[in-house]
Amino acid sequence: MSVLLAIFLQVGISPTPSPVSAVPDELYEQRQLTRQAKREAEKQTAIDNPLTDCITLAETDPEAARTMASQWLDTAELSRKSWAAQCLGMALVQQGRWDDAAAAFINGRDAAMPGAQLYRAQLGAMAGNAAMSAANASAALAALDIAQTDAGQAGNSVLAGEIMLDRARALVALDRLEDAATALALARQAQPDHAQTWLLSATLSRRMNLLETAQEQIERAAMLAPMDAKTGVEAGVIAILSGRPDA
Repeated sequence: MSVLLAIFLQVGISPTPSPVSAVPDELYEQRQLTRQAKREAEKQTAIDNPLTDCITLAETDPEAARTMASQWLDTAELSRKSWAAQCLGMALVQQGRWDDAAAAFINGRDAAMPGAQLYRAQLGAMAGNAAMSAANASAALAALDIAQTDAGQAGNSVLAGEIMLDRARALVALDRLEDAATALALARQAQPDHAQTWLLSATLSRRMNLLETAQEQIERAAMLAPMDAKTGVEAGVIAILSGRPDA
């Protein structure tokens, strides 16, 4: 979820470019979060609702989905406004309207049914990702702080770990490196076998000139994802800065 952190952290030697996905990382992340949130919404009620159709439409005709979601927001009962806002946010993401998408996801979070902490956390994470894509790290951090609390109350350590990674992205963008390191430490506790968490931790430690720590973290990342090219590049950068060009 936190590919942008590596971009923010990268300094010094430029890595070899890796193949570029046809789907932007931010859009892929939003789709993943949207699908998770959709499943959670479907669990909240047995009453049929147009959320699935609206999200499917957003992926193929975002303008039509935006119109559908806006009309739905105007007429929906309070318990369904969060779903309409979620779909509106997804349509806006597809259109690259990141600030508006973040606002829609926050509106959806605030309209969620009482006790739906997991759904709130997912919508908050989506808002944070959209705000980061809009280069608004302060707004992203505000949304992600609330999302992390909601994920913790929902008892979902996996989502909490992902949100911690996103918080680290925002903190790095705000040049709060010590706070970012703390966020990554919490993410490692939540997801000790998550290779990207260790990779991003190593990258940040390297940037902070904590090369021994960076070496330990990149070794863990390599153990968890031995074929990952970005891990190999970071291991090489750390080795050169540590005076071990042969490694």
